[in-house]
Amino acid sequence: MSDSRPALLGNALSFLEQPIGLRWRTQRRTVTEFELMSFVTTCGFNESLFMDAEVAHELGFAGRIIPGALTLSLAEGLVLSSGALSGTGMAFLGGNIEIKAPVFVGDTLEVWVEVTAARLTARGDRGVVTTRNEVRNQRGELVLLFTPSRMIKRQDS
Repeated sequence: MSDSRPALLGNALSFLEQPIGLRWRTQRRTVTEFELMSFVTTCGFNESLFMDAEVAHELGFAGRIIPGALTLSLAEGLVLSSGALSGTGMAFLGGNIEIKAPVFVGDTLEVWVEVTAARLTARGDRGVVTTRNEVRNQRGELVLLFTPSRMIKRQDS
């Protein structure tokens, strides 16, 4: 994907509106201490690395570190709240996840999305779209890469 920041998305996209090469970005959000603690306690990530700021510091981290699973969840929430799949998304089919750099409490995240594959299903009323989703922090650094495939309605009807 190009290093230039793509435009914000303004509306939901049907399969037909997602050609290979389409690029857009989500809104941004800052990760809070409350979100970290809520996630790690709710999901059982009760590891000292996430619960104890001194342990994180002793391990060489510059602040309270966010689990990769939370970063992925926040990124997926940003994609969904962008409206890109509102009324058109039918299913999350899977994908790959790569953690590229740590995320800390106070970091601001956004997702850059690029359509990398799109094909109609045999039914013809829906398609499968794969995207390259780059999660970037406030400095534009790539912190997480995920490549979801989703089933999308052919047209918004």
